[in-house]
Amino acid sequence: MAASNRKIQLLDFEKPLVELQMRIDQIRQLAEENGVDVTDNLKLLEARATQLRQEIFGSLTPMQELQLARHPRRPSTLDYIQAISDDWMELHGDRRGGDDLALVGGVGRIDGQPVLMLGQQKGHDTKDNVTRNFGMARPCGYRKAMRLMNHANHFGMPILAFIDTPGAWSGLDAEEFGQGEAIARNLRDMFSLDVPIICTVIGEGGSGGALGIGVGDHILMFEHSVYSVASPEACAAILWRDAQKGPQAADALKITAKDLLGLGLIDQILPEPLGGAHADPVKAADILKTSLMEILARLQTLSPDERKAKRYDKFRNMGVFVELT
Repeated sequence: MAASNRKIQLLDFEKPLVELQMRIDQIRQLAEENGVDVTDNLKLLEARATQLRQEIFGSLTPMQELQLARHPRRPSTLDYIQAISDDWMELHGDRRGGDDLALVGGVGRIDGQPVLMLGQQKGHDTKDNVTRNFGMARPCGYRKAMRLMNHANHFGMPILAFIDTPGAWSGLDAEEFGQGEAIARNLRDMFSLDVPIICTVIGEGGSGGALGIGVGDHILMFEHSVYSVASPEACAAILWRDAQKGPQAADALKITAKDLLGLGLIDQILPEPLGGAHADPVKAADILKTSLMEILARLQTLSPDERKAKRYDKFRNMGVFVELT
């Protein structure tokens, strides 16, 4: 069963690595069974595997980065929360009669520091994804998020937001209950919060669904995550009426962490373990925790008014350019 699941979750560009690793495992097993010393051969093959991994993951196309960001075994919001926090209590409900399992949030501690942690939650299998609506939050999810952030602001707790969604839910019920208004209100109100806010794109940051919890003092992106106004497939369908042109749209949209850092839309790229965050979730969580605590320590040296002014200026300056004549 485990081998079957691995095949289902295997990305095309990962196949050479998996085939080489299988060869290494087979040689090691045969050597153990027959009492043969193949240490030198294994060292050569393992060195080749490391080199191949560096070559593949060091030259991914934007569409391949998107595939990694959507990897079913990529750590989710709850995975990171459980890995980096000392304790955490999930809170539910928007106090208007709704809750949303696609957007989770609660209070906890990281190295003794009380914080609010929230984010979109995808599933790791089909059943879980259906329950979580594939990480696409409804209006009540964004209203729940804002309620929790106001709670954190009242009690002076920093806010850590984890972004991982293809976009907000776009069904008729979402429009009926005010999806656009809920996201717009979050955008407005997050600028007024006194406490530090750190936003991290841990996987797929899509459209207004990502922005609904994406206003922060410091914006982080994992190396193989993406952040975009629309998915490449949706963009291709709109522009060319052909979703198969997604790779072309991905190139044009500038969705990768390197692109967005160069454009000044994010502040920092978090390196991932070789092979992606799903290859070593524990190490990825350690990288995230270390960066969050370092940034939080810096932000806490500023007064609330200083933080709010810098936060406003950060987003106000996005998209500013000088036209040469």
